[in-house]
Amino acid sequence: MDKVRTPKNIFVQGAISPEKIASSIANHSTKTEIGGHSIFLGQVRADQKEKGEVVAIEYTAYEEMALQKAFEIREAVFAKYPLTCMHIYHSLGEVKVGELCLFVFTSSKHRKAAIEACSELVERIKAELPVWGKEILDSEEHVWKKNR
Repeated sequence: MDKVRTPKNIFVQGAISPEKIASSIANHSTKTEIGGHSIFLGQVRADQKEKGEVVAIEYTAYEEMALQKAFEIREAVFAKYPLTCMHIYHSLGEVKVGELCLFVFTSSKHRKAAIEACSELVERIKAELPVWGKEILDSEEHVWKKNR
C-alpha cells in the first residue's frame, strides 16, 4: 500500500535560524544512501529604493492555498527527480535585512538530481506560491516586493 502524502507546514514565523539549517543537515547524516545535497538560502537584501533603503520584509500568505500549492510542487518535483529528501521552509512575518527567509534543501544518491531539483523548486516557489512580501524602508514607507 502506498503511503499517502499530505501537505506539510512549510512556514516559519520570522527568520529561519542558522541552527534550524544546521540541525536539518545534521539529521541527514544517518541516511547513508544519500550522496549529495543541494541547499538554497534566500536572504533579505538591503536594496535601495526610491523612498529609502530596505530594512526588513513583512511576509504574508494565503496559508491554506500556499500549503496546497507547495504540496503540488513537491509532488511534481519528487516525480521528476530521484530524490531521497526534500525540505522547504519559508518565513512569515517580519524578517530583517541579513536574515534568512527561504530554505530549500534537496538530497539524492547523486548530486545532479539534488542540484537540479533544488533549482527548480526555488524557481517554482518564487513564481507560484501565494506569498507576498512588503518591503519596510528606513523612511518608514512600505512597498510591495516583486519576485525575481
